[in-house]
Amino acid sequence: MFQRPNPYNLLRKLPAISLLSNELADGNTLGLDQQTGIFGGPGRDKSPHLVWSGHPAETRSFAITCYDADAPTASGFWHWAVYDIPPERVELAHDAGANGGGSLPDGAKMLNNDAGARQFLGAGPPPGTGPHRYYFAVHALDVAKLDIPDSASPAWLGFQLFVHAIARGLIVGLFEQA
Repeated sequence: MFQRPNPYNLLRKLPAISLLSNELADGNTLGLDQQTGIFGGPGRDKSPHLVWSGHPAETRSFAITCYDADAPTASGFWHWAVYDIPPERVELAHDAGANGGGSLPDGAKMLNNDAGARQFLGAGPPPGTGPHRYYFAVHALDVAKLDIPDSASPAWLGFQLFVHAIARGLIVGLFEQA
């Protein structure tokens, strides 16, 4: 099946942040918690635990995104978008992306995903579209707050990240439905 290029390779090169999880590893298949249940499957739509380090001293805030570059659309599919995470917070707990974002750090904001829900949406690619890559990214930013309307799309956040990101870390999870 056709795979698009790594979308982050198309952006300007940034210093690397170490991004780790006790639930997923780079290049491994996503577990049930990070799969979706909205199509009747067994998935649980739980965002993974994430912890990061090695960001620049001038970091003023963080953003976390999850993007499926291999979705059968012209624009991919945004599964999760969180921003305005305070700079002293370098970890998100399992299921921090629960509906409404009540488990996020104070001040952090979550946008609707591409399904229109304000939560983490797990992997659920259409059967027969091959393996999909889910890019979990932490972005260190040079501003404490992003001026983004509550109704903005994750793509608009992506544009703001292009302007304000000073470092980035990635974990790429995989998932395929036969």
